[in-house]
Amino acid sequence: MAFSSTTTTSSLNFTTFTSFPHNKISSFSHSLSFPFSKQNLSFSSHFTLPPTPRAHAPTNATAPPSSTSSFHGLCYVVGDNIDTDQIIPAEYLTLVPSKPDEYEKLGSFAMIGLPASYTARFVEPGETKTKYSVIIAGANFGCGSSREHAPVALGASGSAAVVAESYARIFFRNSVATGEVYPIESEVRLCEECRTGDVVTIELEESRLVNHTTGKEYRLKPIGDAGPVIEAGGIFAFARKTGMIPTR
Repeated sequence: MAFSSTTTTSSLNFTTFTSFPHNKISSFSHSLSFPFSKQNLSFSSHFTLPPTPRAHAPTNATAPPSSTSSFHGLCYVVGDNIDTDQIIPAEYLTLVPSKPDEYEKLGSFAMIGLPASYTARFVEPGETKTKYSVIIAGANFGCGSSREHAPVALGASGSAAVVAESYARIFFRNSVATGEVYPIESEVRLCEECRTGDVVTIELEESRLVNHTTGKEYRLKPIGDAGPVIEAGGIFAFARKTGMIPTR
């Protein structure tokens, strides 16, 4: 049950090699523990970084502007044990996120592996962006393989955050490391409280979600020290911003 248990932001320790959007990271290997310090954060890499974070909500003319502390828009609701093959099937892992056109294609295939019981498509055929700013899920979201393409695909689609009952640890860590999407934990099973198409607002600072369609508010678990890392645009952007590694 360790793999499916609720993930917290208290510690992250992993080594991975990957490629992220717009040459964000060509490869990296690191060990990370919160709270951050120069002593417990080490890197071995050659990389370049974009100036802004990737986690963002799609433009919505009827919604107030989204920021890194507030997200507003439509939600897409899924159940328990949504694995990385459902988030982005293995056949699309040949797409290279560091190439802008392939990054866009990756977003167009986000959540395409969901079963036919999900009648609403997360990204409509022929589109590259989703109309859903927030994904609401049950337990163990992001289980399965450790593919970094999973949070990258969600970020590439234009989704800003996932609110789940719990996460597979590797998906949570990959979300923080890439800065592509905010993995937020709910205190109740929001997947049973909300429906696809509901209009919601996430307030990170207040740790709450407001469902404007139903008029209900829900408490969320604080994002904690992972928040500034995602807001900065990922682990290396955060390290540069805080002076842990030199800025070129």
